[in-house]
Amino acid sequence: MHTRKHFSRRGNFAALLIAFLFAVIPAAAQTASGDASRKQNAADAPSPTPMPAATQTELNCAGYIEYAPNYNGFEVVGAEQEQEKTTFSVNEVVFINAGSRQGVTVGQEFQVVRPRGQFTTKLTRKSGWLGVYTQEIGRLRVTVVKESMSVAQVTNTCDLILLGDLLRGVPYRVSPPAGDMADIDRFADPTGKQNGRIVLARDARELLSRQQVVYIDLGKEDNLKEGDRLTVYRPAGTGNISRFRDEEVTPSANYGFESERFRGGKFSIKSQRVEDPNRTGIHGPMVTTPKIKRRRPPMPRKIVGEIVVLNVQARTATAVITRVAQEIHTGDYVEVK
Repeated sequence: MHTRKHFSRRGNFAALLIAFLFAVIPAAAQTASGDASRKQNAADAPSPTPMPAATQTELNCAGYIEYAPNYNGFEVVGAEQEQEKTTFSVNEVVFINAGSRQGVTVGQEFQVVRPRGQFTTKLTRKSGWLGVYTQEIGRLRVTVVKESMSVAQVTNTCDLILLGDLLRGVPYRVSPPAGDMADIDRFADPTGKQNGRIVLARDARELLSRQQVVYIDLGKEDNLKEGDRLTVYRPAGTGNISRFRDEEVTPSANYGFESERFRGGKFSIKSQRVEDPNRTGIHGPMVTTPKIKRRRPPMPRKIVGEIVVLNVQARTATAVITRVAQEIHTGDYVEVK
């Protein structure tokens, strides 16, 4: 009887062990399968799309400085509501001086541009003029074609369209990635690559920040490419908006500073030190800011931001500001990273 109970307990234990193994093995297999599936899904997951440097509006409306441009002679010459107004915007109907005889077709799109004239500046080292500053005003879609004129609807505007604005084919543009968006290394050493200057900004701005469009005096002749990133900087000690003839206006010492009774001291406050305190006394020649700057070792550049190139012309390029350490000025220097 005792033996049968002993075998009965061993049989029960073996049955429990077998049941446990049957329960654990599928679970372990399922876990391994789940881990493999997750790894496979992670490997197959698409990489995150990089942030664009410019919005579609900035791409369409940036403008450019084009060297010796050629035009096809197409222009806006009228509008459906020209009796009531002289400027035209989105969804309004305008007339252009080209039709089937010039190859215009229904559905064709045009870019509206406004050349403003030859651009020269003292900010560049390049001789001669850099090109024709051209505003990008908007876009049209042709809806009706006659023999020598066409009707078009305004589909997009960067500014109000005027009679006389010129037409061009619509350029294909894709924004380059913004690149590294971490904090700017404000004391980075020069790269020794191409360098130039910001010679103009869109809408004649002079103090600039992120997402604003600028034009630089580097182009195809300097091997610049769309998508290139450039550091914006100022040489140490330059670029002040306000300038003063005298930087130190406080005398070093004066007998009139002390009272007759308490004799508080002859030294004025907020004044520079004397050059040689052992020889010249309290009224001797003072150290001044210009003197210190003339004899100091090379200082790091003042890095103020970063730009990304959107459009490259022969002698210039259009870029958008992507990062700033402080405000950027027209005339600041740029260097390819």
